[in-house]
Amino acid sequence: MSRIGRISLKIPAGVVFEVGQKEVIATGSKGVLKNTLPNGFDVVVDGASINVIVQGGVKTSELDKKTSSLYGTLCRNISNMLHGVAQGFEKKLELVGVGYKADLQNNSVLKLSLGYSHDILYQIPEGITIQMEKPTAFKILGANKQKVGQTASEIIRYRPPEPYKGKGVRVPGQFLRMKEGKSK
Repeated sequence: MSRIGRISLKIPAGVVFEVGQKEVIATGSKGVLKNTLPNGFDVVVDGASINVIVQGGVKTSELDKKTSSLYGTLCRNISNMLHGVAQGFEKKLELVGVGYKADLQNNSVLKLSLGYSHDILYQIPEGITIQMEKPTAFKILGANKQKVGQTASEIIRYRPPEPYKGKGVRVPGQFLRMKEGKSK
């Protein structure tokens, strides 16, 4: 049984949190995020704290498997919404390899040179911004944690790190098990 759902969430300063019929809306300096509520749950706002409760007054120990699994997930999603609109999320990526580089064009297209015969033009999704630190390193920023992670995953998929030389797109500090090359 998840105990994450029992924890009351604190609303950060500068964030407006609203509960609708079947959705919750968080508004802050980084944007607006919406999330639909699954059946069987209510969200109660008490001043600067948020509690997720199960409809019908059922004790958390008597929940069925599906409702029990959604309980902690819903609380964590709301927590990520609050953090995202207040501070935002970021993911760093680095390009390792000779001639590998990235370039930002018009803040809407990321041009990747990853050793292929052609450059890859990646269309940056809505709500995501990319900051170039160096030609071989950049940050993915956004309010939605899922979108930030998905964008990083899509970029890594163009050239995942290979195990012999370690070339590819990867997260800094990522452990990469290296293989031994051919030996005579």
